[in-house]
Amino acid sequence: MIKVYCYSKCSTCKKALKWLDDNGIKYESLDIKEQHPDKTTLKELNEKSGLPLKKFFNTSGILYREMELSKKIPNMSDDEMLDVLSSDGMLVKRPLLVTDTEVIPGFKEETWKAACL
Repeated sequence: MIKVYCYSKCSTCKKALKWLDDNGIKYESLDIKEQHPDKTTLKELNEKSGLPLKKFFNTSGILYREMELSKKIPNMSDDEMLDVLSSDGMLVKRPLLVTDTEVIPGFKEETWKAACL
């Protein structure tokens, strides 16, 4: 089953869910603010994605800017980044697509098409 972590007020998340619906793809939607992934889950998702952990940060988010993470992340270990990411779902890039074989932070139609269709 495909899982999508998203935020109901996020326009990109709405666009991504509409794309899934329009393509008849079944999925479970999880509120990233209320049901955000914990540290262990984030570590597993990151490993599955093959991406650098910094790609999982919502760099355009208010909390990211308030915490001045752009200055801190380059000097953080993966463990420290996981601690920060798991502290608040609003720090996680969304939507976050999780399939049986892939994890994709953010929505790019072509990338999601390859993963879901």
